[in-house]
Amino acid sequence: MPEQITPLSTLYLLLHGAGTGVSVVLCLYLLLCPGKAIAPDITPPARLRRWAAALFGVMAMAHIWWILFYTFSDDTCSLIYGLLVANDCMVLPPVFVGTLLTMLQDRRRPLWPIFVVMTPCAVLAVLQTALPSIDLTCPNKLYGLVLIVTFIIYMVVAVRQYGRWLRDNYADLEHKEVWISLTLLIGLMLLLTSFEYTDNYVMCTIAHLIGFPLAGLLLWRVETLKDLSTDSLTSDPAPKGEPSHISQLLTKHCEDTKLYLQADLTLSQLSAAIGVNRYYLSQYFASQGTSYYEYIHDLRIGHFIARYRELAAAHKSIVAQQLARESGYNSYSTFSAAFKQRMHKSVTAWMHEEAV
Repeated sequence: MPEQITPLSTLYLLLHGAGTGVSVVLCLYLLLCPGKAIAPDITPPARLRRWAAALFGVMAMAHIWWILFYTFSDDTCSLIYGLLVANDCMVLPPVFVGTLLTMLQDRRRPLWPIFVVMTPCAVLAVLQTALPSIDLTCPNKLYGLVLIVTFIIYMVVAVRQYGRWLRDNYADLEHKEVWISLTLLIGLMLLLTSFEYTDNYVMCTIAHLIGFPLAGLLLWRVETLKDLSTDSLTSDPAPKGEPSHISQLLTKHCEDTKLYLQADLTLSQLSAAIGVNRYYLSQYFASQGTSYYEYIHDLRIGHFIARYRELAAAHKSIVAQQLARESGYNSYSTFSAAFKQRMHKSVTAWMHEEAV
């Protein structure tokens, strides 16, 4: 770092201070505010908000301790410098990685490997200051670059898998743009390498300029990424005394239209008919203590009973096998088993009681 004050160094300090302030504000916002400032109708994952808040908080602290170091010491051979570099190695990469991985909601990925692989960087940074006669800087930086390239490759593969998972299970989901995760990955890695691998104002100033839109993009992603956890999907809240949204759709597009009488009806076809993703629909049934098949069987058995009584009242002949096919069953044995499970008696016994 040059000792004299220049226009570029002044710009750098201004951007450094502004970046610190923005990071603090965003950290406090994510921790203390309920969110929904950008997308009021979306509930983002609480875990992602905590990781993003930690990222902004750690970045603010890194801004503060490095500007204090260069203001009062600027001795890159001191033990304090080595400890600060070691601290960066063990704090910044984990929160970078944790934030990026939390955006991928298909499964939880362990973070302990990042601590393991970053430990050599921290140890080499401290040893460099303790043993200044041995040049450990180049091996340390080379090792760090290998880790960065490896993580980028891993994230590209993971994001592609996540994209396929979204298409298979959340076809109707808004804001599932997986390219944003890769954009944030590249941007965050550029920031990390700019601060860790350069000591000139030009690169650090460019890194600060990149940081502001990147912070905005990260905040937008956190606010607009819908929570896909099981708890959030199974909840279908509705005002007291009113049917839920999915329940209304099922009544309108399945029960009123008698779609359930279609013998080969599948969960995917039902979800397409009512306009709800099959995963959401499956989770909704689970939250109601039932399943897709139980729901369809209940409707079909109900139809069979209603039609039987209607024909009996009109004194028309009734053939159980024919009425079962009319109720959506290709197999009479399947119908008979479903009927007995729900009515706790065989079809013949039930029909005999109805005829008395």
